[in-house]
Amino acid sequence: MKFEDYRLNPKVKKALAEFGYKRPTDIQYKSIPNILKGEDLLAVAQTGTGKTAAFAIPIIDMLYEQKKSERRKSDVNCIVLAPTHELAVQIHTVFERLAKYTTLKSMAVIGGVEQDPQIMKLYKGVDIIVATPGRVFDLISQKALLTHHVEILVLDEADHMLDLGFIKDIEDLIRKLPKRRQTLFFSATINDKIKKIAYSIVRQNAIRIQLSPKDPVAKKVEHSVMFVEMDHKRFFLERVVRENPDAKILAFVRTRVRAERVKKAMERADIEALSIHGEKDQTDRSKVLKAFKEGECKLMIATDVAARGIDIPNVEIVVNYDLPEEPENYVHRVGRTGRARNKGQAYSFCSEEEKPLLEEIQQYIHKPVKVLNVKEDDYVDTLHVDLERKNDYQTLMDEIREFEKSKKSRKKRKK
Repeated sequence: MKFEDYRLNPKVKKALAEFGYKRPTDIQYKSIPNILKGEDLLAVAQTGTGKTAAFAIPIIDMLYEQKKSERRKSDVNCIVLAPTHELAVQIHTVFERLAKYTTLKSMAVIGGVEQDPQIMKLYKGVDIIVATPGRVFDLISQKALLTHHVEILVLDEADHMLDLGFIKDIEDLIRKLPKRRQTLFFSATINDKIKKIAYSIVRQNAIRIQLSPKDPVAKKVEHSVMFVEMDHKRFFLERVVRENPDAKILAFVRTRVRAERVKKAMERADIEALSIHGEKDQTDRSKVLKAFKEGECKLMIATDVAARGIDIPNVEIVVNYDLPEEPENYVHRVGRTGRARNKGQAYSFCSEEEKPLLEEIQQYIHKPVKVLNVKEDDYVDTLHVDLERKNDYQTLMDEIREFEKSKKSRKKRKK
């Protein structure tokens, strides 16, 4: 079935065709008809399956039909919640594109930027807002955002929002919304905690959709692991960059401090790099993402703030410079490559201390990660050797202590 066969407004179909949407993905095929019927939805599908369009297409169609016939007030009628600033902006961009030929207006409401411009835009009239939970609740509390006519609530990447501690903000927001509304709950993973939250906010007869492939890593991604000592990782990253000079490379590290250290190590080796993490303000983060997306810089060092849901086009290689502490984040990280029709490559650098994390990842994806055998000779002779950094054992010990501290913290959370 093609999108042109759906009973959608011609203006919505025109935008779909313009932006290359021809056939629905599995999650879109299963979600769109139910959303158009006004059903509540609880959907679980892995990253990169087209979840954003799965709810954006029917929401735009429904709200535009209502607006056309003047059957609704000119207030905010749909709120989409997302866990990170970057994802909120990305979802807003999808709404803008698909609503291009309609009269619907959308905006991103995120923290880390001035409130006044957002409030002024709300006063002028907005149909759909895509927001992070904290900022949207602040605006509601200040009565700058009125929720009396909200008809649709979407929670996207709901599992990540719960991981980030947004549950209270979400619960506070829901108490401010009309009880008669349509609720769409999208999550990449599902567990008992998420089920409990989901069932508390959707209607009892909500449609449940779960797409769980045997291998959660997309077939188009070839992923492998190299066993690398902690203080040798930067040399391997340098080699990956030098052997792929035209490739867009996204490297994930464990902490903000690590992101800056790795960036500086690459710069000492005359490799231009960008860094993105939660400590940067929103303006800087937006500039970094824009420069990386547009290819102004080929290497970006990121914490997991960039792993969930962010669609960065044409990332050829993902590097897990540090293995993630949560195994599901492995899937989200490597899912930044091999998107759409493209193939991707993902390398993980695993130190001796990180082998327990690798075991957890392999249990989560139900199969071993292919091992690439490497020797010190494979890289020491060919790479730029930063002797000052190589002999900086104090820095290495700091990194190991930092890892041990995070490992203890992770064990406490599991208990």
